[in-house]
Amino acid sequence: MSVLLFRLNNVPEEEADAVRALLEEHDVDYYETSAGKFGISVAGIWLRDDSQLPRVRRLLDEFQMEHSTRMRQSWQESIERGEADTFLRRMRREPLKIILFLAVIALILYVSTVPWLNL
Repeated sequence: MSVLLFRLNNVPEEEADAVRALLEEHDVDYYETSAGKFGISVAGIWLRDDSQLPRVRRLLDEFQMEHSTRMRQSWQESIERGEADTFLRRMRREPLKIILFLAVIALILYVSTVPWLNL
């Protein structure tokens, strides 16, 4: 019976390619499904033979731990270099967009609370 190994919804293509390469390197028989025409189905990598599941799960767990460590280090390095996209940098780069978002949030809060305050 097939087992879902890795969901591909909202996963960067580089990470998905790395998972595919890992599975092929270890001769794992897998197949992929897409999110479908409307993007609401499960896009994923599935294991064909569930008897391989413990070994493959171990491989994927190790990969994900290494990948998350690399991504955290990369983020930390970008912060140290001053290249990370922070709120203040985004505010300087797109002030009108941020002000518009804040105005919409304030409007929603106002419309949501005024009926309760008038009771």
